[in-house]
Amino acid sequence: MILAGDIGATKTILGIFAPDRGARDPLVKDTVLTRDFPDPETLISSFLRKTGADVYAGCLGIAAPVTDGEARMINTPWIIREDDLRSRLGFASLRIMNDLQAVAASIPVLEPGDYAVIHDGQGAAGGAVAVLAPGTGLGEAFLVWEGKRYRAHASEGGHADFAPRTPLEAELLRDLQSRFGHVSYERICSGPGIYNVYSFLKKSGLADADPGTAAEISAADDPTPVIIRAACKKDKPCGLCAQALEIFVSVLGAEAGNLALKVFATGGVYVAGGIPPRIIGNLKKEGFMNSFRDKGRESFLLDRMPVRVIMNTESALIGAAAEGLEVAKTQS
Repeated sequence: MILAGDIGATKTILGIFAPDRGARDPLVKDTVLTRDFPDPETLISSFLRKTGADVYAGCLGIAAPVTDGEARMINTPWIIREDDLRSRLGFASLRIMNDLQAVAASIPVLEPGDYAVIHDGQGAAGGAVAVLAPGTGLGEAFLVWEGKRYRAHASEGGHADFAPRTPLEAELLRDLQSRFGHVSYERICSGPGIYNVYSFLKKSGLADADPGTAAEISAADDPTPVIIRAACKKDKPCGLCAQALEIFVSVLGAEAGNLALKVFATGGVYVAGGIPPRIIGNLKKEGFMNSFRDKGRESFLLDRMPVRVIMNTESALIGAAAEGLEVAKTQS
């Protein structure tokens, strides 16, 4: 049996998986608050003691860049070193990977019920696959066919320079530059990014704010869910929130198209993360795909690519399990 995990700054999901049951069917699974544990070894050891499972290998998706087997988490003061953690846990093998890389690794084993189709397209067998995920930040990854299976690769493309496409987006860029200096796509295509766009529109007077909603947003510890709810109301949505979400969706579509071009994603594009399932109706409107396709002479190529939204909230755990089972198989 192997251990698989999705370790985030807020919560961690761990599971025990057996080869005969595969990556979608854990023997046991648990979700805990990351901050309740001083280090990853204590967290994992506590889980293993509770399960009593005989585990010999593992794979962990980490919410941080992974370089040479080391992950330095940003919002949690943890430094996770693959070899050190493997030795302390007594595993024969252990792999750590970026959490978006883990999401990408789940795609070959996802089923139709795990995603929503935004655009059917004409996917090419063995074609590269692009993955991007707006949540706390903007994660990006991709899959490449290696003859016998797809292999997931990490990327930090969400931190690439934001390129405005309209006069309004150019004004947004100047506003964000005055606040942050460098402006990446993550400054817009993320939970905090939605609030950045809302704040710009409110300050500029470019959209009408509902007084009650504005007060609720000001008082909220996390204003993004309030903005999304107010924008998606069927009865009298907040105009300012609705425009902020419209800009978010348009910029996200443009960046999805950018990533698709960069990795030549003829196998398809998947949008993951915590936000997209909550705004699936907005993503299915024409704004997202119009921005995605709007690549001049290469627009025809984008139109061929399938675009899907991953609705399964545990795709990173599934991907870590799939990778862990594959690694264990090659070493057995």
